[in-house]
Parts: sequence; structure tokens; C-alpha cells
Amino acid sequence: QVQLVESGGGLVQAGGSLRLSCAASGIIFSFNAMGWYRQAPGKQRELVAGITSGGSTNYADSVKGRFTVSRGNAKNTVYLQMSSLKSEDTAVYYCYAQRALEYWGQGTQVTVSS
Repeated sequence: QVQLVESGGGLVQAGGSLRLSCAASGIIFSFNAMGWYRQAPGKQRELVAGITSGGSTNYADSVKGRFTVSRGNAKNTVYLQMSSLKSEDTAVYYCYAQRALEYWGQGTQVTVSS
């Protein structure tokens, strides 16, 4: 059974930084793509950043230049380095992974205080 486990969320002041981590277990092969979505209260879940197995990345316009997605040396890990955080970045952040099927983590809360 594939499981994605996120860590690194928390409370941070506006302008600060956080690093989210996601590690997958229960899979032998590498995912084709991994990344992060987020969902703020009362809003739809939105893509934050994604990265393919080849290293191609894409970002939401709202986080370009502030967030960086990367994959770890360990197979099937993904990180999200978040800098210059704003109150509007407050949300539950979900790790996702895709290889034929999609897999999701349980989510980690990020709260940015102004």
C-alpha cells in the first residue's frame, strides 16, 4: 500500500520560511511526478508546484520566485521550500504523487501570521 507522509508545516510570521517534506513508502518504482497542492478554508484545492522525474517543474503564478520544489536523493521524496511567506499562503498543503494512479498525503497545516 502506497503512503505519502508530509512533515514540516507549522506557524510562521509573514516574510518567514518553511520547508515541507514528503516521503513515500510502499512503492518500488519512481513516481512520474510529485508535488504539492494546497487548500485554504472556503477555497478549492489548487496546484502549488510540481516536478517530474526528469526534473521539469511548474509553479502556480502566486508562488513563483518564492517557492522551490525539489526531489530528494532518496527515491520518491519531494520537498517544498517556501520563502517570503504571505498570509494568503495559509492553507493545508498536500503532497501528491503520480504513476498511473494518483496518491495523496494526509496534509500538513501551514499558517502564516501577519
